[in-house]
Amino acid sequence: MARKTQHVTSNPNGGWDIKKGGSEKATKHYETKQPAIEHAKKIAINQKAELVIHGKNGKIQNSNSYGNDPCPPLDKK
Repeated sequence: MARKTQHVTSNPNGGWDIKKGGSEKATKHYETKQPAIEHAKKIAINQKAELVIHGKNGKIQNSNSYGNDPCPPLDKK
């Protein structure tokens, strides 16, 4: 089963888009990055999905899992 993901990506015409993983069409568009991240986080929590945040250059800056993480971090205690 494929992971559900939500991506925050830079729009070539300016601003930031929220896109479902594998989709070309944006779910929502924002002028600045922070509101896009906040909305995408709500979607990811609701869908128990992974949130992937990209930089202006398209590279992944950060990701957070809000669902069943297939590779949870080891407890370091």
